[in-house]
Amino acid sequence: MNVLSHISDIIIPVLLFYIVGYGLISKVKVYEAFLTGAREGLKVVVDIMPTLVGLLVAVGVLRASGFLEFLSGLLAPLAEPAGIPAAVVPVILVKLFSGSAATGLVLDVFRTYGPDSYTGMLVSILMSCTETCFYTMSMYYLAAKVTKTRYTLKGALLSTLAGTVASVVLAKWMV
Repeated sequence: MNVLSHISDIIIPVLLFYIVGYGLISKVKVYEAFLTGAREGLKVVVDIMPTLVGLLVAVGVLRASGFLEFLSGLLAPLAEPAGIPAAVVPVILVKLFSGSAATGLVLDVFRTYGPDSYTGMLVSILMSCTETCFYTMSMYYLAAKVTKTRYTLKGALLSTLAGTVASVVLAKWMV
């Protein structure tokens, strides 16, 4: 175990020296290439910032207004027979838009039900089995200037459904 600790301490510096060394051997102007990449990265950040702020504000408004609790109350009769407690429904919905807001909801679930409860395990597994579909799509498509999403949303929602089902199965198996 001690050897692995030392390897993990040196792996990133070794990787950086390797990249710089390879660039120098290949006669690439490493520092100029770094600056060009950093400049392009900042342009992407500036381009996607309005979308990011809009998504975060929308999730904050939905959470603060009580709409998520209202919606989870409506969906609870459908979700509970499938093994999804009403407290988990807002996590599923918010996770589609924002991972950090969903993490806040997960912490609320942990405080209420405990991390070792069925509900706590379900939201834990759910956070790793699902993706922030709308956030990811908006960021990637905006950065790549894609206007037609084709089947991406359908596929992303289907994979989220599969991740949710897998989460329920795994949580039931673990409790």
